[in-house]
Amino acid sequence: MAGPTTTVDLGDLRARRGADVRGQIFLALLVASVVLAFAMVGAVFYDVTVDAWDIISNRLGDFLRMPSSSDPTKAGVAQGIRGSLLIALIVVATFPIGIAGAIYLEEYADDTWSTRLIQVTVRNLAGVPSIVYGLLGLAVFVQSLRGLTGGSSVIAAGLTLAVLVLPVVVITSAEAVRAVPPALREGAYGLGATQWEVIRTQVVPAALPGILTGTVLAVARALGEAAPLLVIGAAGFYTTGNLDFLEQTQGAFTALPMNIANFARLPAETWRGHAAAASVVLLVLVFIVNLVAITARARISKKLGR
Repeated sequence: MAGPTTTVDLGDLRARRGADVRGQIFLALLVASVVLAFAMVGAVFYDVTVDAWDIISNRLGDFLRMPSSSDPTKAGVAQGIRGSLLIALIVVATFPIGIAGAIYLEEYADDTWSTRLIQVTVRNLAGVPSIVYGLLGLAVFVQSLRGLTGGSSVIAAGLTLAVLVLPVVVITSAEAVRAVPPALREGAYGLGATQWEVIRTQVVPAALPGILTGTVLAVARALGEAAPLLVIGAAGFYTTGNLDFLEQTQGAFTALPMNIANFARLPAETWRGHAAAASVVLLVLVFIVNLVAITARARISKKLGR
């Protein structure tokens, strides 16, 4: 005859943590770390907002609509916003390559020395300074593929930044695929599914939230990079004249990080507010991109019941 069962209340167990001195110290360090991180981000945002307040409060609309100009009363970041968005679109278009590579490494590739070498190489590439990718983009996309990209163009910039963030996409996607519980694969194989069907119906849907998280981080990094753009020849000021959209993608270009760098090089008493305002625009743009991706990830997770 079975005895009475005892129900363990997790809340009661957590309430006992007052006696756990080491646990309390660890918790305090975690809270302090979170507060410090938010304080640093808040200080940066406060500083640039204060410097940019004159432009934000008086001519924000014109600042967003106007192109680059040597006249501080007319200068804007419209070309920078357009360049950053085009670069982001090109970067996102290359994500399937990184995701496919991660799925191959985790689901198809055998555990051999060559596979491990590729994985280590990809991890090392994620830590290579961005200026090195700029030199790669200059040699490959600007000079060798000039007929395709138009030289120093937004296409070359997008492809360069896509190569820069591709290791991040591969690593985060591989981690997401690896975290899928083996029971999902075993259950599907037990029902007679093929490997392709298991990956399509079980692995990829389960890993999708993690994959989207990696893509968000990759896009945010691509939007904030300036060093590769400087190397491949992004312009500070330029005019598009009567060029159509396709011709503009293969001609001179700029992006928000270039606008910020260009404003920061000019006399501070006149242009400091412009650099700060462009920084605020970039921060808001990255925030919007992250918000859209996080919302999409939440909806997909809810739809999949995960």
